[in-house]
Amino acid sequence: AAVDIQPACLGLYCGRTVLSVNGSVETYGDCGVCPRGQRTDDNKICRECMGSPDRYDWLYLGFMAMLPLVLHWFFIEWYSGKKSSSALLQHITALFECSVAAIVTLLVSDPVGSLHIRSCKVKKLSDWYTMLYNPSPDYITTVHCTHEAVYPLYTIVFIYYAFCLVLMMLLRPLLVKKIACGLGKSDRFKSIYAALYFFPILTVLQAVGGGLLYYAFPYIILVLSLVTLAVYMSASEVESFKDLLVRKKRLVVLFSHWLLHAYGIISISKLDKLEQDLPLLALVPAPALFYLLTAKYTEPSRILSEGGNGH
Repeated sequence: AAVDIQPACLGLYCGRTVLSVNGSVETYGDCGVCPRGQRTDDNKICRECMGSPDRYDWLYLGFMAMLPLVLHWFFIEWYSGKKSSSALLQHITALFECSVAAIVTLLVSDPVGSLHIRSCKVKKLSDWYTMLYNPSPDYITTVHCTHEAVYPLYTIVFIYYAFCLVLMMLLRPLLVKKIACGLGKSDRFKSIYAALYFFPILTVLQAVGGGLLYYAFPYIILVLSLVTLAVYMSASEVESFKDLLVRKKRLVVLFSHWLLHAYGIISISKLDKLEQDLPLLALVPAPALFYLLTAKYTEPSRILSEGGNGH
């Protein structure tokens, strides 16, 4: 198609919309913001996002979808005490809520009614923060060209969180009222109250740090999975393989951390070269094995007693 970009279109993300196409000749509008679902090409023309998210994009969306689920599970466990039967049902309900929210979010995204989504390719970090690149040609008037250059990776997370919150408010209070009879009235709904706090925090986190999370999430997963596993094993006084087998819950927590660790490794490697990347998954149990093999040497009481004897 013939391209005419007279006069020059300033700004990193400003572009001209295609008004009409006559054969090979395109007519363009004024330089400005691109419509939703479009971003500028190399010639500063707004083009429709017709690509599909690549593997890394899906892994990022999976991470953002896991965050509320993991937080739900943590606070349900935190506030349920020893009422494991009621906690299990709440865990299942939270998984159901987040799964349905994810499916509905994909269905309402373009193309509507399909689990596939069309997207623009993420090229660099600035694509997430187009509001910081609005040009001021005369240093007085600002041309506002803020749009979602990473469509729909930025806004789809907000839509997902909204569906999660609505489904939680519809389902969880009724369930908790029915099954959490062993808990006090004030404790029954604490996991729900916690969600009312962490959903706004997650929303702000995505709004401000979405681009940073996109590039850093594999390393965040690895670090958090390692730290939380060590803290859990220490708090549960797990010092040997026998301690792990005593309670099924400990094995569930261990395997959950292994899954997160594997997810982080896959996200970093992207599994581009299977023969090189798949063997890395053998490292998943390594931190837990290292902890179990060295725990007896770092027991505080033993260190104190040996220190006292030495003195």
